[in-house]
Amino acid sequence: MDPALMNTNLPGLRLISKGKVRDIYETSSQDHLLFVATDRISAYDVILCNGIPGKGKVLTQISKFWFEKLASIVPNHFVTDKIDEMPEEVKQYKDQLDGRAMLVKKATVVPLEAIVRGYLTGSAWAEYNQPETLHHVHGIKLPAGLKESERLPDPLFPLFTPSTKAEQGAHDQNISPDTAKALIGQSLYNQISATAVTLFKEASSHALSRGLILADTKFEFGLISTEPDSPQQLILIDEVLTPDSSRYWPSDCYQVGKPQPSFDKQFLRDWLTGAGFKKGLEKGVDGQGWLIEEAIMKKTKTKYEEAVRMLTS
Repeated sequence: MDPALMNTNLPGLRLISKGKVRDIYETSSQDHLLFVATDRISAYDVILCNGIPGKGKVLTQISKFWFEKLASIVPNHFVTDKIDEMPEEVKQYKDQLDGRAMLVKKATVVPLEAIVRGYLTGSAWAEYNQPETLHHVHGIKLPAGLKESERLPDPLFPLFTPSTKAEQGAHDQNISPDTAKALIGQSLYNQISATAVTLFKEASSHALSRGLILADTKFEFGLISTEPDSPQQLILIDEVLTPDSSRYWPSDCYQVGKPQPSFDKQFLRDWLTGAGFKKGLEKGVDGQGWLIEEAIMKKTKTKYEEAVRMLTS
């Protein structure tokens, strides 16, 4: 097994952003950026000390698949994943970047996480049961009596539930639709919420045809100018519908009323919690961070690879 690529090394290219997974570089093109998916992995907004070998390539493959499949619904920032079609200064790093890099259009990022939920799980399930927010999710009233992992009833399926887009190291915060509208404006909110729901429905249908339930996902959007003095165009950016940003369940063993086996990071989160992670221990018990056990690393890698096989084959 090749070692995990935790950090990129591209002398001569200016690193402008380093996220939990992606390193973003300037290119000689004023209209494009280089997105590189490393093998870093995070849980509970904490980047773990070791990564999942090949994970960045899996994320890039899945994102490319969905960008191309969903392009008829909304334009996106994907330009190419072929290194030979990228600017000259990028080509020299083909051995490091091949399979894990995308050239993308520059965009002004909309400061909103566009979360769409089809099933009651994760933080939504927790919020639904808290006394102070009983039967509400992101300030939205849901019917009483719903069970864990239950499909949201029509016409609530799927449900758009926005959150803030936090800076690295901070936590996104669930917000109500009214708060989101105040943050980005009514018109842009309406456009994003409608687009995100349409994307979810299309992706959910495809996933189900491949034996996967798309329980929830997170989209990110940007704005670009196509012509001088013309209104900015909404586009889909970042990654899309990967196991890092989405919760996939195998449909053949789905059962309402309990947590589901999944192809996302929940497996890793469960291990981390069992290993003693809690608020205040983000840097590990010894202050040196959290190291993924080899068996957990291998199983996580297998889950990511199985997800891409099922979705794209």
